Amino acid sequence: MHKFLANLALLAVFIVAAGSVQAGGTEDGIKKILQTKFPEAKALAVSKIPAGNLYEVVADGEFVFYTDDKVNFILNGTLFDGKTQRNLTELKMRELQKAQFDKLPFDSAIKQVKGNGKRVMAVFSDVDCPFCRRLEDELTKVTDVTIYTFLYPIDSLHPNAAQKSKAVWCSPDRAKAWNDLISKGIEPKNAGTCETPLPKILELGAHLGIRGTPALFFADGRRVPGLAPAEQLEKFLNGK
Repeated sequence: MHKFLANLALLAVFIVAAGSVQAGGTEDGIKKILQTKFPEAKALAVSKIPAGNLYEVVADGEFVFYTDDKVNFILNGTLFDGKTQRNLTELKMRELQKAQFDKLPFDSAIKQVKGNGKRVMAVFSDVDCPFCRRLEDELTKVTDVTIYTFLYPIDSLHPNAAQKSKAVWCSPDRAKAWNDLISKGIEPKNAGTCETPLPKILELGAHLGIRGTPALFFADGRRVPGLAPAEQLEKFLNGK
């Protein structure tokens, strides 16, 4: 568990049990209290939401939780709008993840443009992952999309995947090398000794909480862990 989330869980138990002796009442006041409780948080954004006496807190641009105006209680979970049945937490996370998508290091991915390429998605994929191979089969049925594939070998599951990934990246035509390997099992004929972005991508994946492949990211902020059929991919790409 991320250190911030662990501290948040512990603090939530403490606050609910003991109550806060500090006064909040305003967004700035709540922020000051939280900053004393979570000094490791690099950034805190507090805003009132139309749900009782609740305030939404975004920490480090990626963690969402809720508190009351005096920080007597903390909710680290999913918040629904009872009237509209909308998942408010998911909507906020989608907004934050959309910003994350735009910041992905696309120059460190294998880019493939199909059709007009207007729709965009990113895939973290392991060359030896059977579900990744099945995903590639589904992607052949999708057009008018730009696909960014981030090579993400998971050593604990596939000990040879890292070397194969390096060879793909070091190939003259990375897209062809990737397609030949993932779809046909044809390995690139090079030693994979060039400089690759794999360490950076593995670090990025850990930060994003990717624990398995394939991991799919869409331009609207949607994240999909695992395989999805072509018809579902079409819906995701169209923002549905």
